[in-house]
Amino acid sequence: MIDETVEEIQDMQTHSSSVVAVNATRALEDLLDREFATAEEYIRSLERNGSVLRRANPSHASLQNAVREVVTTVTDADPETVEEAKKLTQEQIDVVVSRVESAKDRAAENAVEHLADGATLLTHDYSSTVLEALEQATAAGKTFEVYVTEARPRYIGRKTVRQLADLDGVEPTLITDSANGYYLEECDRVIVGMDCIVDETLYNRVGTFPIAATASELNVPVTVLGSASKIITEGFVFENEFRSGSEVMPEPAEGFDVRNPAYDATPVSLLESVITDEGRQAF
Repeated sequence: MIDETVEEIQDMQTHSSSVVAVNATRALEDLLDREFATAEEYIRSLERNGSVLRRANPSHASLQNAVREVVTTVTDADPETVEEAKKLTQEQIDVVVSRVESAKDRAAENAVEHLADGATLLTHDYSSTVLEALEQATAAGKTFEVYVTEARPRYIGRKTVRQLADLDGVEPTLITDSANGYYLEECDRVIVGMDCIVDETLYNRVGTFPIAATASELNVPVTVLGSASKIITEGFVFENEFRSGSEVMPEPAEGFDVRNPAYDATPVSLLESVITDEGRQAF
């Protein structure tokens, strides 16, 4: 389970950072079915596998924090037996997963009142928190037109637009990334998720920065949704991921390089607000 989860994270088969954090944390349950001679042996395996999961994507702040919390809690408790260590691991996994999932739910709930009925929105990439916010808003009777960027080169936006198409009250339209400037003139708000915010900088799927900059120029407010735990004040250095150029161009590149960064950096000065499980912060 751990190896499969690491592969999924590295291949970005799961696109929501909250879901990635939950999957990585749950993967540690694999150790509960293994045999260990001593508690010390179990702790070493927990630390080693925790490091493997965290290295799968160093840029995911929520993944880093969730896995680290489980490992640190069990290690600091210094359990005397394997059974005690496993019991504590399961308890802490449940606590962390519950907090991640409930934080996403509360952030979505807090966003509903700030999504005006009948608004035209633009979203980028895939965010389970954004999707949940729109689901809650439409359940409350609101309606929206939503432009969804493809989020090339992996076309993650197609997953978003398909899910939005299943929501009563949402009229979604898929657009190319570079067409955002054309359609932003029709929009009342941009709403996106976040990987993390570190030192006054939003890190999110590449393409977020030009959308936010264009929206600022056109006076379209930009709102970011996510768990408050993704806002990091210290102890974390964001590491961008550069993925294979074959995602951009499958045929061999002859005489030139292909660069494929996974994330970009958006100054929070371009944002109107950030809404988390702790409420709304205006900029």
